Amino acid sequence: MRHIVLVGLPAAGKSTVGAAAAELLRAECVDIDAQITRSLGMPVAMIIGSKGESRFRELEREAVAAALEEPPAVIVPGGGWAAQPGALEAARPRAFIIYVNVPVVDAAERAGAGEDRPMLKGHSRVQRMRTLLEEREQFYRQADAEVRNPNGSQVDAAIEIARLARSEAGW
Repeated sequence: MRHIVLVGLPAAGKSTVGAAAAELLRAECVDIDAQITRSLGMPVAMIIGSKGESRFRELEREAVAAALEEPPAVIVPGGGWAAQPGALEAARPRAFIIYVNVPVVDAAERAGAGEDRPMLKGHSRVQRMRTLLEEREQFYRQADAEVRNPNGSQVDAAIEIARLARSEAGW
């Protein structure tokens, strides 16, 4: 049985569908951003602001590597994790990677409705999401499978992730 690692844009719904899929699989959901914020006692925006994005990415890589050493779970790194050099290659032997694909406009709308997203500060959210997708999609497309998660279909996305975990990752 391999881990399930979800990749995709910020606000693609990875945390929400990851938690729901983990529940369907009776597994743990490891939200990497939440782990890092708990361990440092500050939100991601503050971590990036005080320590820099490169330090945050290093913490993220370490947290994913540690999660991959634990029993199989649904692992949800941040939106930029997959684009970090060697991240996908390091995870692939122990994980089935799923790209949670969401329309840019939906991701921008979700990001505007919720938590602070440091990678979107000072920009039009839609334009910044388009730019992030252009920069990162080549990495997201290296996933083993893709699940679409447009607005209103999070339950369907979680069910599809659980199905893929059972059929492709040995759950």
